Amino acid sequence: MALPPFQALIDTHAEPVRRFLVATAGPGAADDCFQETFIAALRAYPRLRSGSNVRAWLFTIARRKAIDHHRARGRRAIPVAEVPDRPAPLAGPESPDGDLWAAVEALPEKQRAAVVLRFTCDLSHREIGNVLDCSDAAARRSVHEGIKRLREVWT
Repeated sequence: MALPPFQALIDTHAEPVRRFLVATAGPGAADDCFQETFIAALRAYPRLRSGSNVRAWLFTIARRKAIDHHRARGRRAIPVAEVPDRPAPLAGPESPDGDLWAAVEALPEKQRAAVVLRFTCDLSHREIGNVLDCSDAAARRSVHEGIKRLREVWT
């Protein structure tokens, strides 16, 4: 099976990848991560084997770009006029579900990615396992544990 043209790949998978990045990198960084994801995918596309799971491959790239964003955010200095005595609280997404997304953001990285991939991107456990580079059972367990933690917070 030959690979589809790259534009067809973008047309098919752009929206689910964007939703995943909004949930994992945050609304402010999602556009940058989205662009970086598809630039990296375009560069690597000629080396992709025919018959590969293109969807899982794209989500793997997107997940790595979101991780890179979070790592870089921790290294960036924020200019301020005066240094406060204590750190300011982190601002969450401005939405009615801000508390839910804050709870999702507080999950461990693998559980957060598994929950987001399952419920915002509708990936199967096998596809989640491909993205997270783990077995289907480990992906299923990550989703289960993430949902369990979210239920504890919301009840």
